[in-house]
Amino acid sequence: MPVYKSSGRLVNAPAVAVFNKLSNLEGLKSIIANIPDSAVPEDKRELLDGVKVSADSISFPAGPVGEITLQVIERLSPTLIRLQGVGTPVPLTMSLEIAPLSDASCEAAVAIDIAIPKMMAPMIGGTIQKMADQFADVLERLNYE
Repeated sequence: MPVYKSSGRLVNAPAVAVFNKLSNLEGLKSIIANIPDSAVPEDKRELLDGVKVSADSISFPAGPVGEITLQVIERLSPTLIRLQGVGTPVPLTMSLEIAPLSDASCEAAVAIDIAIPKMMAPMIGGTIQKMADQFADVLERLNYE
């Protein structure tokens, strides 16, 4: 399966704090609820409103493929959180990789491992890479206090 990985992003928080914030997905509820309306295009607001979160999974509308659910399958404190697609059209996993740098900072990266046919990779690989990069950008900007 091709792996699309973001570059590492500097996070000004200890690796343990980042891991603790992200390993329980329910913490994302308040983050999603606090996204200002001005930060979300009007045509995407409905998608954001359709996000469902539990401690171990996140589901979101995905256009023609329906709803995509990512379920936590592995937690390795403080360096790894791995999620697996449930009911996705193709097998996929997404890993949040956290590398401690100091007592006050770490590096975070996102890797998406997806089983797409080789002939489709040139057509959709760029989009998947962009998603990995955007997830990493969000990790860099979150407040981990």
